[in-house]
Amino acid sequence: MSSRSPITGSFQVVAPRTNYIVFLSSLIGILVVAIWAMVAPERAAEVLGVAVEWTAGWFGWFYIALATLVFIFVVGIGLSRYGDVRLGPQHSRPEYSTFSWAAMLFAAGIGTDLMFFSVAEPVIQYLTPPRIEGGTLEAAKEATTWTLFHYGLSGWGMYALMGMAMAYFAYRLDRPLAVRSALYPILGKRLDGPIGHIVDTAAILGTIFGVATSLGIGVVQLNVGLQMLFGIDKGLPAQTVLVVLAVVMAAVSATTGVDKGIRLLSQINVILAIGLALWVLVTGKTQFLLNALVMNVGDLVSSFPSMTAETFAYEQPTEWMSAWTLFFWAWWIAWASFVGLFLARISKGRTIRQFVAGTLIIPFSYIVMWVSIFGNSAIDRIRSGDTAFGALTEAVPEDGFYTLLTYYPGATFLIGLATFVGLLFYVTSADSGALVMANLCSYLPHAEQDGKAWLRIVWAATTGLLTVAMLAVGGIPALQAATVIMGLPFGIVMFFVMFGLFKALRVESHRAESGRHRLPNMFAGRAGGQRETELATTWKGRLERALQRVDDREAHSYLEQIVGPAIAEVTEELRGRGVAAEHETGEDGSQALWIPAADGDTPFVYHVQPESQPVWHVGQRAVAASTEHTIRLEVHLEDGGASYDVMGYSHNQLIHDVLDQYERHLDFVRLAHIEAAGRPSDGGGDGS
Repeated sequence: MSSRSPITGSFQVVAPRTNYIVFLSSLIGILVVAIWAMVAPERAAEVLGVAVEWTAGWFGWFYIALATLVFIFVVGIGLSRYGDVRLGPQHSRPEYSTFSWAAMLFAAGIGTDLMFFSVAEPVIQYLTPPRIEGGTLEAAKEATTWTLFHYGLSGWGMYALMGMAMAYFAYRLDRPLAVRSALYPILGKRLDGPIGHIVDTAAILGTIFGVATSLGIGVVQLNVGLQMLFGIDKGLPAQTVLVVLAVVMAAVSATTGVDKGIRLLSQINVILAIGLALWVLVTGKTQFLLNALVMNVGDLVSSFPSMTAETFAYEQPTEWMSAWTLFFWAWWIAWASFVGLFLARISKGRTIRQFVAGTLIIPFSYIVMWVSIFGNSAIDRIRSGDTAFGALTEAVPEDGFYTLLTYYPGATFLIGLATFVGLLFYVTSADSGALVMANLCSYLPHAEQDGKAWLRIVWAATTGLLTVAMLAVGGIPALQAATVIMGLPFGIVMFFVMFGLFKALRVESHRAESGRHRLPNMFAGRAGGQRETELATTWKGRLERALQRVDDREAHSYLEQIVGPAIAEVTEELRGRGVAAEHETGEDGSQALWIPAADGDTPFVYHVQPESQPVWHVGQRAVAASTEHTIRLEVHLEDGGASYDVMGYSHNQLIHDVLDQYERHLDFVRLAHIEAAGRPSDGGGDGS
């Protein structure tokens, strides 16, 4: 754990600042690759081919093992006692409704590529499967199952890992909302320097290649729709114009922030996409598609354990593995830091169990619906005798989706709707990516804040440039190859993220154990004698304080006249007893008692911080937030918010509250040392 000051620590800044080391190093690296690809596309394609062959040959097993272990870890954490831990202080609650949250996490995690692969992969897997004969009944059953597997639970498990790790450290432990924070339990304050910069730079590099891959597939797909609608020729010129148009839209959307831009686009997008799928379901072979959907789910459930560990050690279909499973796993890894940070950004207040269940179930349910409807419709079309459709899709995968739509009523309208949905998918992915990359190269005073607008615009433009460069090298295959290569370094980081998160959760369980046998001191101070009489006569005053609105002036006056002197008195007493205690006052008036950690221990922090929150009116039938705001003086400990407001406590009550938390901290340290020594706790029994 870090021993930094709670007020003057390296990440406590008054306004968002740009981390120019991370920003410039990642930007220069991306520009070098993009310019090289555009100046020498043939050489770049050759190097990519050799690199991806080497990566697939030597590290294919690593990708398979990582995807499996991450999924097991995420599900295990969600089902364990750690699932009750909230991603934020205990009093926090979700900021967004379930529908808004689901729409945003889906639109950020999946883009136009789902439209591309929902037809292309089932058709190709049906015609050229990895190990059985193509064009058979068995191949038809396996084809959609492989697609669901590649787009399914394993990938979303990676998103869930990074999302809950970053949200936990940011909202629970008051760390920066960045990838490096997930490694604090392992590397501690060393992450404040070059190591942390390397981690965040690697996250940006992996992110931008993953996003560029999705956007490259998206513009190729959209180009087909525009060709069918308006006769615009397919090729790099049209795709470049699409990239520029989408980058402009993404920059505008990104600068409006999560609340206005991304949330609105995500909701519209999901509704239109569902409408498109339902049209195909209703006007197509409805009975067949419903039967196929249930069958696909059953096949996936029964075969998932073997598929997730399938390396094809004997068959060794290297080309197939590189193009499909390894590409998808590398793609998910490359997107994990991006989508994970975005999910963390929108998931404050949810428990780990809610987060894991929602992240795994909600978007995957959508994917099952979409892939099953379009994939089975495409395969049925081929099995019904339209072999030309199958040959076209296999040769030019981006044509498959739109060609399938021409067989349904209102084809022109459907193609236009699909193109519009694809464009929205593109924009939501691009602006989410720009937002996240801006945050990764910024020092943010609060996790709810975002990087500066100009940073988001720069990253939107840089993503567009890289997309065009990779399309110039060799189109979609080049993007896939780059993703397989760039996903490898961050895949290694994900192992350490799992270890760091588990270690932090175990520390939190020790904290809970240390306070388990101490009754909550709700009135901050040992009751008894005259104290009980005072409480009995002042309960109306306490109720008045609970209902009143506190403004900035009152809060800062209380911090200065009551909280500060109380903490100062405890600090002086601790110093007199040989404890290296420090009392600090922040620029916002916050007061903190800070005791640095001894070697191997955890520092003690008692930090009273003013926080503005809506005034909540509690009635007989409802609880609603008004437009009024009040100031809460919230206690923050080393492990995050302690879920209570000390506004109105007396001088002595404050002192006793500090001592309550300090005694709890001493118990925590004692239990940690007992466990480290391998001895059972002498005070943790239940008395039986």
